[in-house]
Amino acid sequence: MGQGLFQRMVGIVIAVTVGGAAALLWFAISATGNSAAESRAEGIVLGVWRILYDSEAPQPRVILAAIAFALLLSAGVALLERRIANRSRRSANPRTPLAPKIVMAETRGVYAGPVTVTVLIPAHNEEASLPATIASLMSQSHRPERVIVVADNCTDATAALAREAGVEVFESVNNTKKKAGALNQALKWLLPGQGDNDVVMVMDADTSLDDGFLEAAVARLSNDRALMAVGGLFYGEEGHGIVGQFQRNEYIRYSREIGRRRGRVFVLTGTASIFRPRALRTVARGRGESIPGIRGDVYDTASLTEDNELTIALKSLGGLMISPMQCTVVTELMPNFRTLWAQRLRWQRGALENLGAYGATPQTLRYWAQQFGIGYGVIALSAYLLLVLLMVLSLDIWVWFPFWLGIGVVFSIERVVTAWKGGWRARLLAVTLFPELFFDMFLNVVYVRGIIDISLGRQAKWKHLNHAQTGETSKVQ
Repeated sequence: MGQGLFQRMVGIVIAVTVGGAAALLWFAISATGNSAAESRAEGIVLGVWRILYDSEAPQPRVILAAIAFALLLSAGVALLERRIANRSRRSANPRTPLAPKIVMAETRGVYAGPVTVTVLIPAHNEEASLPATIASLMSQSHRPERVIVVADNCTDATAALAREAGVEVFESVNNTKKKAGALNQALKWLLPGQGDNDVVMVMDADTSLDDGFLEAAVARLSNDRALMAVGGLFYGEEGHGIVGQFQRNEYIRYSREIGRRRGRVFVLTGTASIFRPRALRTVARGRGESIPGIRGDVYDTASLTEDNELTIALKSLGGLMISPMQCTVVTELMPNFRTLWAQRLRWQRGALENLGAYGATPQTLRYWAQQFGIGYGVIALSAYLLLVLLMVLSLDIWVWFPFWLGIGVVFSIERVVTAWKGGWRARLLAVTLFPELFFDMFLNVVYVRGIIDISLGRQAKWKHLNHAQTGETSKVQ
């Protein structure tokens, strides 16, 4: 089966699996008997559409079965992921050359010197945000030894500003592969002279490190020579009104989830992550053989989401990585729904294509589960909102249903608790519930569009929006 056809099958497999699971649940509920027939009522929607609905709560055994199934599935995925990680740590398989057991054996008794940090900042016309990025590096309690701005096809003052700030500039040559291509050129130049402890950080030019990031990361890398990468946790900058607050709440919840995973990495974020040269060199050697891509490239230039792809590549090679809670960064937000749509569609499409490139492996299990989970969530939330809408339109008088009110209260509490660290604005938005539910629906539509596009074999594009000085428009990451 060709690569393109397999990638198209990814979308179809996810859609069929999720749709089938939802249909099974529907039939299971329908098969619980007609004991509630007496509670059914009729209504007319907009004066023309006659509907029949059940005014009673689902039977307790149905609710308990649904909760038990969700918990069992979540626990199963978590335990399986833990088992895969533990097996990878103990692996001596030559196909996983970054496995901790192998790395520890090869470096036993070898001192590679103190950990030094070289920062690569890929930048394409980033004159507006680059000064703040460099300033955040220079104010770190553990300052990096080198900072190199990778100027890629810049037509503004990006390179000049970097030199004025006292950092090095590497200018890409004839690069047509966007950010990944520029980084590949810089890494081919940089890596040959790096020792095992001369770690490389890659961070976006629209990102600022919180103080303590490098100090915490260097401590981790100094204490564990098997650790191949340290990823950052990101949260959103201030501003951009309600669209910005939606994204800030979303990022807070993502960081909370990583914290609950005790730092186990899901994605080594492109905003800021640190790698050992051994890890990057091993990835470059493995391209075209054990992992997708062109031999010699660290980043797969065919991927729309290079950070997600590199994470899967490192996991496939057995690499140990972590995202400590102390390593946080502030990143730029999309200022409006148009740019947010473009950003999230690229993320979603890239995630699906990466699954198509790697297939179903132990290392991609968690990513497949995520896609199935999102798909099931799309159906559940859509059905919930549709039923609410039908009820509102079909009833002559407003009726309070205790069961559904209880569900709404549970949702509100969960929203507030998970966004608590964001302050009063985050909590206020969360407690109102429905605005965030509609934002979730926006993301669900993006998800569905990604599934449809990849299933139909539509060509994906890497869009780039200029970062204007006004801050009203922004780069799509």
